[in-house]
Amino acid sequence: MVARSDKIVTDSKQLVTFQLGEELYGVNIMDVKEIVRAQGVRAIPNAPTYVEGIFNLRSEIIPIISLHKRFHLKKLAVTEEDELLSGFIILDIDGMKLGIIIDRVSRVVTVEKDEVQPPPQMVSGIGAEYIQGVVRQNEGYLIILAIRDLFNPKELQKIAELRR
Repeated sequence: MVARSDKIVTDSKQLVTFQLGEELYGVNIMDVKEIVRAQGVRAIPNAPTYVEGIFNLRSEIIPIISLHKRFHLKKLAVTEEDELLSGFIILDIDGMKLGIIIDRVSRVVTVEKDEVQPPPQMVSGIGAEYIQGVVRQNEGYLIILAIRDLFNPKELQKIAELRR
């Protein structure tokens, strides 16, 4: 830790972790607005295949994205307990809110900068360009998603248009 002008700067970050298929993923907690239970998603005609539809969250229209479809991941076989932990993580990507479908929310973890390793070229069907890093854990590894890189500007524009 380094102290700068009465502020403490650490080389760690907090991640919201969740399961997609068999893998554990994490996103920076600062990009997460909230986690909500899965509810009715209205399909949108002519939307990209990875867009499940739109979701009304307290009168705000949120596009819902399936990373399963985006990266050709198998869904986790869910038990009743898992269903209680499934839902949407609402992210804020540069002022645009969108939801990603998760199989099961896990927990918030703190990761030190020196624990994060560069991503291998291909991790479970997701290319390295979408991954910020990988952290080894007892039961495997945690894949840190680079959420701003999941969609190119054209795709983000198309997703934003769905909200209208």
